[in-house]
Amino acid sequence: MSNQIFQTLKELPIPLCQSQCVLHKHEFLICGGWNTRDCFSYDILKNEYKFILKLVDNNNKSSNEITLLSFGGSSLTKRHTLMMKYVSVWSNISNKLNKSNSCNERIPFTDNDSHPIIIGRDKNHNYLGVRAVIGGSSNHLLFVTYYPNNISVFDLNTFQFIQQNTLQTSHYINYRCFVSNSKKGQKVIKTNQGKNKQNYQMLLFCVKTGLYDDDSNTFKFRQLPVYKDIGSFYAYAYAYINDVVLSFGGRQWIGYKFIYSKLVHKYSIQKKNAFH
Repeated sequence: MSNQIFQTLKELPIPLCQSQCVLHKHEFLICGGWNTRDCFSYDILKNEYKFILKLVDNNNKSSNEITLLSFGGSSLTKRHTLMMKYVSVWSNISNKLNKSNSCNERIPFTDNDSHPIIIGRDKNHNYLGVRAVIGGSSNHLLFVTYYPNNISVFDLNTFQFIQQNTLQTSHYINYRCFVSNSKKGQKVIKTNQGKNKQNYQMLLFCVKTGLYDDDSNTFKFRQLPVYKDIGSFYAYAYAYINDVVLSFGGRQWIGYKFIYSKLVHKYSIQKKNAFH
């Protein structure tokens, strides 16, 4: 791809690796990374960064607020589940709400009785490279993919796992692209009885597509044709925009060493093809 396609933006405040990002209006929220808990807001219009703090359900009634959910860990690292009500650090509203609603502060994720909740199926779970998307009829389900080839469904209303499945693949599925394939992950299907059936389609680039039935609490999987580099590489950055998934770089282990990619791939979900 031509270098003219890309625009050089302001450098990051600190070096970052394996960071997770969330888009909120005209801001990119950069949430920590490898060996750092620092979180930043990048204003797309101003091309500037602001520090938020040291380290998703999104059903907030307030358009100025978004709830961020951070979870992960393994036997080698501390397991955590934290949440934060984020209000833009670029607005005047932020200072007022911070004092009254504890906004922009990371706090333990708790149930309705204020008991701390750790999202993880058991004490030995490995959430390094975990990926998750929100779905369900009320955006109440958290779909989690993690090492080595597991996918789970966590109910954010009951604070319980309600489904667990194993993908039949020869690749580990952590550090992969995991996105929802429709608005809010929802597809309404008309049944023979004339009822609307809620299905949620997700794509995991490793290389499967999954359909989750909210009514029967079941998964269905089918093979997804993708460009071979997307399936073999992992730990790449990716963005989902309308029908298109963009992936940047990545790495794979070949011949006792890591091979790093400089390629940018564009995958059309509707056309089911990719190119770079």
